[in-house]
Amino acid sequence: MRTSLNVPQGVLDAFDETWKSEGMESRSRAVREAMQEYIERHTRLEEIEGEAVAAIAFDYEHTLVIGELHTFQHEFEDVIGTTQHMHHGEWCLETIFCTGPANRIRELVYQLRDFDAVGRVNVMFLQPIA
Repeated sequence: MRTSLNVPQGVLDAFDETWKSEGMESRSRAVREAMQEYIERHTRLEEIEGEAVAAIAFDYEHTLVIGELHTFQHEFEDVIGTTQHMHHGEWCLETIFCTGPANRIRELVYQLRDFDAVGRVNVMFLQPIA
């Protein structure tokens, strides 16, 4: 199936450089693989159940989101244990360490991914609590 996407030029340039350096045969092949990795990452996130421990790392443009982000984090204080924050110019890198119900941590991840000024959100479940 053919499709079209709107991708910022810088992202497309970096993507093309990456798949070419890995020796892939085409951009289409690289996009299919990236989509598969996204699906697998989402599926793993959905499979964690019960009580869990997680680290969520994300970057964001400070001036565009900081007030909204602080309010949002207070809404999840039931699972957020601590945060670590680092500044890099107008961009910030933050790690949130969570414990609690996996479905609540998922909700936190999905809402962070919905912030326009947030660049990337990665989650790692350190260990499901038995």
